[in-house]
Amino acid sequence: MSDLLRAPAEIKYAEELDWLESIDDNPKPFSWRLSPKMVRLFILGSERSDGLEREIPQKWFGDRSFVERSIVTLASDRGLLLIGDPGTGKSWLAELLSAAICQNSTLVVQGTAGTTEDHIKYSWNVSMVIAKGQSRESMIPSPIMTAMESGAIGRFEELTRSTSDVQDALISILSEKYISVPELDSDGSDNIVFAKPGFSVIATANSRDRGVNDLSSALKRRFNFVRIPVVTNKKSEAEIVRFRTEELLRRHHIELDVPPTLLDVLLQSFADLRASAATAGSDDEKLESALSTAEQIGVLEDAILHSNFFGERALTARALASSLVGSLTRREPEDLAILNKYLHGVVEPRSKEEGGSWPEFLEGGRDAIATLS
Repeated sequence: MSDLLRAPAEIKYAEELDWLESIDDNPKPFSWRLSPKMVRLFILGSERSDGLEREIPQKWFGDRSFVERSIVTLASDRGLLLIGDPGTGKSWLAELLSAAICQNSTLVVQGTAGTTEDHIKYSWNVSMVIAKGQSRESMIPSPIMTAMESGAIGRFEELTRSTSDVQDALISILSEKYISVPELDSDGSDNIVFAKPGFSVIATANSRDRGVNDLSSALKRRFNFVRIPVVTNKKSEAEIVRFRTEELLRRHHIELDVPPTLLDVLLQSFADLRASAATAGSDDEKLESALSTAEQIGVLEDAILHSNFFGERALTARALASSLVGSLTRREPEDLAILNKYLHGVVEPRSKEEGGSWPEFLEGGRDAIATLS
């Protein structure tokens, strides 16, 4: 695993999954690797009342009911659609579910304006077709078709960014549970690929993409919707940020502490900016950033890496402020003006009243804005 830039969940947590499988005596749907109870435990972590010999850490932070509804959906014949704002952990939850259920989270189709039916059905190896003709050997199955053939979970990221033709093709797969291959001989059995028990689809969609390529009512009926809200609870958000940051430090072999006071500054800054965006009269008065938990993690990671490679190998409020300004400035001069207003209207009074890390954070933010202006 050490030679992988980013190991999928089934590899990253392989030893843990093997152990859970060895003690799992609960009923399992289809060919699931773990039972629904163990899937939930793997994702949300163990509690003392579970009576396990070892602790299972929490990997996704959110409401328990969202995970349970997702698991129940995948045990049925319906697809699962995780919908919410950017950075709410939809893709990470989909990956964890796939890893726990079928030990493969990599059967993924990325939805874009350029995604075609071939990406969710099949294509052809042109050189083999020229040499030997069209056959199952010369066919290149899509990740969704591979999931069907192996009874696994297929994932479709950013479903609403794909065109209506692609969405219509997915309706057939979800309802009929097979893919026809008309190019092959209809006299044999190779011209239809049937889904094996355990096959399902987890799709994700950003709520901000509403209106890009809206889902048809027919496709909506094939999915159970689970809406993932933005994390607004500071304690939960702090746990997510800390969890992801610790992963980063381990991956880069960095020994650097994140002072709780600086984590509080980061959390409060994002809370302030979200509140400001909520009361803004127009889009020009809002940062282009979604101000998601994922972006918050990105700000902290950037500050940590900069401090480790170019700083004093210690995270400072100045580095955190510089990273925040650099990461959240996407439109100039609009975003710079919004951040400058925030520093002068909110951070400056707070630095005088509370002191602590805020004065240094204010100074670092001002210098970063001056550099970018």
